Order: sequence, then C-alpha cells, then structure tokens
Amino acid sequence: MKKYIITSILVVIILITATITIHLSKKNKDENKDLQTIRLAEVTHSSFYTPLYVAKELGYFEEVGLDIELILTPGADKVSAAVLSNDVEIGFAGAESAIYVYNEQESDYLQIFAGLTKRDGQFIVAKEDIKDFTLQDLIGKEILVGRKSGMPALNFLNALKNQNIDLTKVNANFSVEFAALSGTFIGSDADFVNLFEPNATALEKEGYGHVVASIGELSGEVPYTAFYARKSYIEKNADVIEKFTQAINKGIEYTLTTDEETVAKDILNQFPDTSINDLTQMIKRYKEYDCWLENPFISEGLFTNLEDFMIDFDLLKEYVPYKDLVNNFYHD
Repeated sequence: MKKYIITSILVVIILITATITIHLSKKNKDENKDLQTIRLAEVTHSSFYTPLYVAKELGYFEEVGLDIELILTPGADKVSAAVLSNDVEIGFAGAESAIYVYNEQESDYLQIFAGLTKRDGQFIVAKEDIKDFTLQDLIGKEILVGRKSGMPALNFLNALKNQNIDLTKVNANFSVEFAALSGTFIGSDADFVNLFEPNATALEKEGYGHVVASIGELSGEVPYTAFYARKSYIEKNADVIEKFTQAINKGIEYTLTTDEETVAKDILNQFPDTSINDLTQMIKRYKEYDCWLENPFISEGLFTNLEDFMIDFDLLKEYVPYKDLVNNFYHD
C-alpha cells in the first residue's frame, strides 16, 4: 500500500511538472510571437562591442519588444550595402560609411541614429615583443592595416599624424581584407598588424604576436562605430528606432557600471571559444582606454573630428551636414 501511494505521488508530480513545462513553453512561444525581428548587420564580432551583446544577452531588446538577429558582415562598405539593399534594417559599422553613401547623392541615404564606441578598438600586434614600443618602431617595417578608406585605417593614419610620423616611411599594407588580417599576419613576413579583440589576445596566447599599443589611445575620439538605417526606414519606424536606442543605452549603462568579470559571464554565449579570464581582461582593457560612449548620443563635435580625419587624408572634400547625417534618438 505504501509503495502504491509513493508511486501515485510520483505520477502526480510528473504530471504537474509536465503541465507547467508545457504552459511555460507555450507562454514563451506566445511572447516570441509578439517580438518584432530586426536584422542587424555587424561589421565584426568583437568584445569591443560588449554593450550591444549585453543588451541582447540580458534581454534589453526583448523588454522593448524586439528580437535582434545579428548578421556578421565584414567591412563597413558591405554593411552599408546590406542596409541600402534592404537585406537588413539596421547597420552597425564605422560612421564614415554613412558619409560615403551621402556623398554619392543617394536620395534615401543612411542616417546615424545612435553611437556605441568613441575610440578605435584596435591594438597593434607585433611579431616580436617590443618593450617601450612607440610608433617610431613602425618606420621601415610592414604593418597590415586593412581597407584604406575604412575607420580602422583612418584612425591608424591619424595616430601616425598625431605623433608626427611620416607615412611614407612606414610600409602600411592596405590590401588585406579586414577578416583576413590575422591569418595573413601569421603566414606572412609582416612585422605588425592592427587587430580587434578577441583576435589580438588570441594571437598573443597562441604565440604569434604581442600586443604593444592601443590605436584608440593614440588617435583620439570619434563616432567610431554607430548604428544607422535608411532615412525612409527611420521616418516610417521611429518607434522601432526609439526602442532599439533605449536597449543600447541600457547596455552601455550596465557595461560601464558593472565589474568586468560579471559582464564577461553575461556575454560569454557570444564568445564560446573565449575563456572567462580572457574576456574579462578584454573588457577591462576597453574600459581603461575609455572606448565606449556614456550614452548613444553623437555630438556634432565628435562627428566633426571624424570629418577632419577624412579631409586630412583626402577621403572627403568638404564637411557634410551633421543635421542631415545624424538623427539622434537619444537626447543628451
């Protein structure tokens, strides 16, 4: 009799558990049906963009009714092309790509509505371990830089300018695709390469190089990576853009006010091949170099700094209207 009672109780427990599970599953499906899917093309997948992944992993987008589909799209030119072709709703790349589109007389051009980073997130990685490295050490050496008109290259060139380094004395290689920089560096005779995290730390751990400097520290503040969409999309979907910006702002606030290890654990799902310790150090490094904006607002001064870069390096003939290109949905 006792055995029968115990068995009956177990059956009841199993039935209750199954009922709860089915209910929760149905509830989650119903909730997901209410979310609006937004395709987001990201220029690279890096811990440099931690606040974005915080917003995704901690459910900040879901809180405002959005389901973000991240689509890796290497190269800012390819990100802008994806937005213009309506393959994605939002692009996340260097602000310079929006300027290029505007100057091509595109009527439905790209508008920047929120920012994330304010410094270059690259690190100079050397084949040899150089103590007390300065940019003078690049003279006469080959460094893999990436596409010349892109934000990473612009900031590198500006760093050289700030240190009064003659570019003609540096063998800057602009021919390697952004996504191929690590592999090319390992298999070539190049002395240096500019890399984002987690690639910089990965090469260092594997014994292929040594991180010797931060380009962001040497170059200065600009709207380095920003979110943009077609002007017409923003006009028709202001509520979506507003919600997206709210989630990003919450991600920035959390990242800046939470200890690095906790943040690393929060976004580890985005970097399954990276250890907690390594990810913690990457986030700490970006914090120390003050790489993230305090909120998504992009000031006119910050935008003008970028245009100064582009004019200095003959990539822009004259300043473009800030009021046309930047449509801040976060108001400082």
